[in-house]
Amino acid sequence: MSGTLIPGTPIAVDFWSVRRAGGARLFFLSHLHSDHTVGLSSTWSRPLYCSPLTARLLPRRLQVPARWIRPLEVGQSHALGEEVTVTLLDSNHCPGSVMFLFEGAFGTILYTGDFRYTRAMQGEPALRGRRIDRLYLDNTHCHPQRPLPSRQLATRQAARLIRTHPRHHVVIGVYSLGKETLLVDLAVEFSTWVVVSPWRLEQMRLLELPDVFTAEEGAGWIRAVDVAEIRWETLVSWNALHPTIAILPTGRPVKVTHPNIHPIPYSDHSSFAELCEFVKWLKPCSVIPIVRGSTCQVYFQEYLSSAPQALPDLETPTPAQESAQQQSTRREREPTCLLRRAARHSAPRGVVYESPEKCTEKSEEFTGVKVSQHNYRELAFCSKEGCTCHTGEEEAQEEPSAEQPRAARPASLAPVSDEHFPTGFAEQYLLTPLNVLKQNSSQKFDKLVEDFFRRGKAS
Repeated sequence: MSGTLIPGTPIAVDFWSVRRAGGARLFFLSHLHSDHTVGLSSTWSRPLYCSPLTARLLPRRLQVPARWIRPLEVGQSHALGEEVTVTLLDSNHCPGSVMFLFEGAFGTILYTGDFRYTRAMQGEPALRGRRIDRLYLDNTHCHPQRPLPSRQLATRQAARLIRTHPRHHVVIGVYSLGKETLLVDLAVEFSTWVVVSPWRLEQMRLLELPDVFTAEEGAGWIRAVDVAEIRWETLVSWNALHPTIAILPTGRPVKVTHPNIHPIPYSDHSSFAELCEFVKWLKPCSVIPIVRGSTCQVYFQEYLSSAPQALPDLETPTPAQESAQQQSTRREREPTCLLRRAARHSAPRGVVYESPEKCTEKSEEFTGVKVSQHNYRELAFCSKEGCTCHTGEEEAQEEPSAEQPRAARPASLAPVSDEHFPTGFAEQYLLTPLNVLKQNSSQKFDKLVEDFFRRGKAS
């Protein structure tokens, strides 16, 4: 996801190329996931608007100079000059993530960024009864045949999986930010510390999360690591020391390379049913997908308001064109760039995500292990607590020995009701935006390299 220049406005969201920004003068950051910060670095020199929590993390994560960061309180309206009023709303995606409600002569625009819809959003005063001319919608999972369970249900699946391996250590693959709630829930559920790296522990403290995280090795039997560490080699080495399972909390298809790697359909993006409910409630005049290359508007036509928009959509500001000298310089550098990409492509990879074009609705044979339908069905139908993504914090009891099963769940936690959903979930969901996957697909890369060498031979 490369960001958006909103036509007919001076607004750019998650868009960090000043040269290509045209007439955009107001720059907004929805959250700190890397696909929304491409081009944002220590050299940034324009006012940047974001949530207070994102503002707290931004200098540490991307070294953006503090003098350019403009935190705006969530839930309050802020006038930016005489042209734009903006209200930030919690997007329920990751710490600090927000939606933007823009108002001005261009009408009223809601930009969701990445978000997970909940019915509680219908109680948001800034949205209740509000006419929305344009809705920029996170359409990551906008497909009727890719259902997703709630995060609560996915968490129960993870807990059920952990209980079926009472003598195993648990490693959870997460990105640098997000799914902290999952880690906290599992730490509380099983009364254990979640072991993280020192830098992640520092971040957890900046996020002011419950005290369930530690950097002390061996202090707990649940550990959060970078998702790239979940691969065959590391599972083999971990299991040589102690029986270990790995959990991948993700809403997108993955190829499992080891029988002890278990995908859990925990997603921080809205499911298709949630998207429909959100659009039906909001009744915008138009829906514009944030993830490009999708025709998801067809699913929402019946929910749109019949009222005319305040202003028609205007043309996107024309990006500045490259000069002849810039084009020549770029062409001269192309071979080096392609060779660097070739080197990166051949490097060992951790979790391998499936291309969305290859995604099927049926269970498939993963690389390195054939998933048993019986075992997978048991996980998909689990009804107890356990699953989330990223880091978690809280105190725990001593680590049990390999010979001794773990203690039962605390009696203070009420049993959960049985809830079922169809099998085959973990192969079907796309946590990363579709356009990012397409941009990085191996097929496209291989074609670029092939064309490059063909040109070299011809010359």
